[in-house]
Amino acid sequence: MRVRKLAQPRGWAFAFAASILKPVLIPLASRTWIDGEKIPATGGCLVVLNHVSHVDPLLTAHFVYDHGRLPRYLAKSGLFKNRVLGDFLKSAGQIPVERLSRNAAGAYDAAVQAVRDGECVVVYPEGTLTRDPGLWPMKGKSGAARIALATGCPVIPVGHWGAQDLLQPYGKKPDLLPRKHIVMKAGDPVDLHDLTTETPTPEAVAEATRRIMAAITELVADIRGESPPAERFDPRAHGLREIGNFHEDPKRRRKHPR
Repeated sequence: MRVRKLAQPRGWAFAFAASILKPVLIPLASRTWIDGEKIPATGGCLVVLNHVSHVDPLLTAHFVYDHGRLPRYLAKSGLFKNRVLGDFLKSAGQIPVERLSRNAAGAYDAAVQAVRDGECVVVYPEGTLTRDPGLWPMKGKSGAARIALATGCPVIPVGHWGAQDLLQPYGKKPDLLPRKHIVMKAGDPVDLHDLTTETPTPEAVAEATRRIMAAITELVADIRGESPPAERFDPRAHGLREIGNFHEDPKRRRKHPR
């Protein structure tokens, strides 16, 4: 497992987080980091991943940080309402997003600017934890594609597996014993050069989203040693709400596949 030293200044928020979180994360799970050096050492970029557990952002931050970059997240706005946590997140350069609202456009603009400023922005294109019964990557949303096409930045897909054993999707308590193993693997940049434009068409955004999700799914399949479903799961087609714990959705009993 090769790591790369951080070149940019961390600032107090990242220095504090690293000093607290890394000593906590390391005993919780063993790790296999694969090809993390494919994340550009400098310059604006997007890192896009599948989403299986609420612990994913911490593990992703560890992976990105170990390969020399400070991760900037699109984080749900509710986290910023707590004054202490909000000040910390802002100091760490995280970007608030109000999901399913008109104000989400502001998060898009902020993410585009962060990429243009040379930051490494982390996006979960599914927009929430996967609803796929087998925890495969589901149908993606357009945010990551739109940022990529507007900036022309490298889009680095990362597949990971094992976080769901540490903390089940929508679980409240981590399962610490036996010690879990996390695998994260970065892929080559997603080729979007033929789609990149300042004002991409809806068709271009849809195709870019498809390519991004395909790249992530291929990495997850490689890690799992299994074949993914022929068609990515679409929550809307199964009557599931787009965000939140779908296990609490009464429609799930009727329409969610077993």
